[in-house]
Amino acid sequence: MKLFFRKTVVFVFLLAVVSGSNGFAQGSDPIYDDLLGQDRVNTITTAVPFLMIAPDARSGAMGDVGVSTRPDANSMHWNPAKYAFVEQDMALSLNYTPWLRNLVNDINLSYLSGYKRIDDMQTVAASLVFFSLGDIQFTGEAGEDLGVYRPSEFAIDVAYARKLSENFSGGIAVRYIHSNLTQGQDVGSQPTNPGWALAADVSAYYQRELDWRRTPATFSAGINISNIGNKISYSDDINANFIPINLRLGPTLRLDLDEFNSIAFSLDLNKLMVPTPPIYLRNEDGEVVRDDDNNLVIARGQDPNRSVVAGMFGSFTDAPGGFSEELNEITYGMGIEYWYDRQFAIRGGYFHEHQTKGNRKFFTLGLGLKYNVFGLDFSYIIPVMQRSPLENVLRFSLTFDFDAIAAQQDRGQ
Repeated sequence: MKLFFRKTVVFVFLLAVVSGSNGFAQGSDPIYDDLLGQDRVNTITTAVPFLMIAPDARSGAMGDVGVSTRPDANSMHWNPAKYAFVEQDMALSLNYTPWLRNLVNDINLSYLSGYKRIDDMQTVAASLVFFSLGDIQFTGEAGEDLGVYRPSEFAIDVAYARKLSENFSGGIAVRYIHSNLTQGQDVGSQPTNPGWALAADVSAYYQRELDWRRTPATFSAGINISNIGNKISYSDDINANFIPINLRLGPTLRLDLDEFNSIAFSLDLNKLMVPTPPIYLRNEDGEVVRDDDNNLVIARGQDPNRSVVAGMFGSFTDAPGGFSEELNEITYGMGIEYWYDRQFAIRGGYFHEHQTKGNRKFFTLGLGLKYNVFGLDFSYIIPVMQRSPLENVLRFSLTFDFDAIAAQQDRGQ
């Protein structure tokens, strides 16, 4: 039985925009005119793209950067190895993002994360991310009402970080991913079920104090390969899809201008380590050519249906447009963060994705306030394109510092 969703357009865009898609007109089955010198839209799509949404307001205000920024409770998403350099003994963060509010009003992402230092060398952390697609009306092939459902996805993480030297740390994280998009309904006469995956992150972080033109400074750099895990399938008869295995790396330079003022500059580079869609051979009528086994014939590029390991390592050389297209697949974010007395922060940033790989381009702004036991942050996206679905996206974060709570209790005694 076929399913027809009231929010089909929103749902398709959601899966596309956060994984590198270019709006509604472009799909994951690429169609090319193959004219030399013309840019071809060749986006990369994956399952569970919610894993790539920046979940916290601090990084969301800095152009979606975080692999080498100052460690905090939300480091799980960006670089688990940063936890080894956290300053507090224990912290917890609650985050909420009303997603794509320019389209609908009931899609949201919630994120809970926290950590506990074991000693000066080791830290453990955990997080939970929950993504709700809102209420969707399911109807049958004849238009009959099948009920209102709320598809959702979530991921549960645990991580361990350890200092390997005075300036260097490593971290690993394991993740369980659950995706329930069809609520058990049949799609095209095919039974469906929730998809799941087990994944891991491998990360490293470097931090060193130095003098920058006679100004006390801290230089840091990080790298994180996230979501290394099995493919996801929602039916036994449907090919499994890659999850968003991602390489993230970049530096941060923080300058302590004086006793009260500091400013940091950060850069993140990202590359999805999954196959790039190839160019399929077409005949004179523009129809896709199939071989004797009814498989699509590839004209340029590589077969995307390969193992996880082959997909990861081949992701650097499989673009049908060659090296220039591989460079187009790199997204970058740039951010700046100013703190006054470690209590008030102003943040800004820019995120860029090539027009043939998704065309997400936006500026970000945000504020942060830290007072005693809690910190409050929020951020706002300003898209470069007018009437973008990313308009009016806000992020909110509330952080609890348990060291400060314990200190207040001690003073009360």
